[in-house]
Amino acid sequence: MTRFFPRSLFGQTLVILLAGLIVSHAIGSWIYTADREQAVRAVGGFATAQRVANLSRLVQDTPREARQRIVSALSDQTFQLSLSAQLPAAPAVGDDNPSVASAIRDYLVEELSLDSARQPRVWASSSSSGPPFGRRHMMGHGPMMHGFGFAAFSDLQINIPFADGQWLSFKTALPAGGPAHSAQFLLSFGVMALIILAVSVWAVRRVTAPLASLAAAADRLGHDVNAAPLLETGTAETQQAARAFNDMQRRLRNLIENRTSLLAAISHDLRTPLTALRLRTEAVENAEERTRMLSTIAEMDSLIGTTLQYAREESATEPRQTTDLTALVQSIVDEMKDAGLPVLMQPAAAIPYSSHPAALKRAVRNLLDNAVKHGRGGSIGVQTNSHAIEITVDDDGPGIPENELKKVLEPFYRLEGSRSRDTGGVGLGLAIAHSIVQAHGGKLTLSNRSRGGLRASIVLPHEAL
Repeated sequence: MTRFFPRSLFGQTLVILLAGLIVSHAIGSWIYTADREQAVRAVGGFATAQRVANLSRLVQDTPREARQRIVSALSDQTFQLSLSAQLPAAPAVGDDNPSVASAIRDYLVEELSLDSARQPRVWASSSSSGPPFGRRHMMGHGPMMHGFGFAAFSDLQINIPFADGQWLSFKTALPAGGPAHSAQFLLSFGVMALIILAVSVWAVRRVTAPLASLAAAADRLGHDVNAAPLLETGTAETQQAARAFNDMQRRLRNLIENRTSLLAAISHDLRTPLTALRLRTEAVENAEERTRMLSTIAEMDSLIGTTLQYAREESATEPRQTTDLTALVQSIVDEMKDAGLPVLMQPAAAIPYSSHPAALKRAVRNLLDNAVKHGRGGSIGVQTNSHAIEITVDDDGPGIPENELKKVLEPFYRLEGSRSRDTGGVGLGLAIAHSIVQAHGGKLTLSNRSRGGLRASIVLPHEAL
């Protein structure tokens, strides 16, 4: 069941709100229909009682020999009248609603001014399809004011005694309430539902839209700390959340900038004594010892420079430009080929893409350098589909143990063996590439090829962040 329930806050809130509105409207419609049915029956019952009283007076005031003709003329299938010299037999159904019968009897006694010796006989049978609850309506005027639920019965038989001994009988049924839902009712209900639906969608969207913007801003911040700040709009709570998010982004940006400045200062301070140490090393007479010392100094200098470059890559603010991604990769391959490095590129169509060209070029170059140093050459390909753009770099090297594939993307992490410090790396090439790809909203993954070697895959989203 939960798999059909929306996962977004907007969807869940809208479903809950609409479910409540549908239930409340259904109950309201049911109450309206039942109340309408009772109102129609109450009016019909009161009108029937008045008609019985009026016809009784008319027939009673008519000469005895003419009464039968009047009764026959007034009688029809829905309102049957009959005149007899004796009290007619009680109906087979019987009187199963004595309160209604008593109310009608009292009304007729007052309207026809009947004494205790002449009492009308009234039978009211309950309706099997009436509404499930009753409503009492007022009937009559002055001292009568009897209230009874006419909606509780359907068939009615009344016998009125005359002073000369004759009995006038009435058999009728209360009018039906008509269709439960008229075309006008359904039309008004549909229009009202559409209006409520539109207002509900607008209200829920207005409440949840700032949360979606906050989530998108958080995702951008994960890739680019220099992204535009979040607009502080919406309700008081969302404005407060946006301000807190912008403050956090400013603190993170200041932290990275301070770290970069600190690394630059350390680099400058360390290179000064390294230069002095290199000059002193030149004076060492032992050539073998001098070579080792200079190699160590060069390694330290390379480590400092690469570390500073890594920090600068994370805080870089290069503007985005739309470039041909295939041409950018081809330019890297051509430069490396001109340098005599064993790299090649698979044929690919032009792919326009909004990126930080210099940074992305560095990331791809790092992957190709890694393939050349550790895999005896690299092959690069660029493919695109409806979801993303993928750049793959394959080599024919020994690969990487499965448990090390994610660790080598961390700064300063180096593998032993063929990927050791002897190759000249300091453990930042893949980390820099990983950081640049993340800044583009993409993902860098490493995997071992089935026929040997390593594959580095860059997956970039079509839409620029």
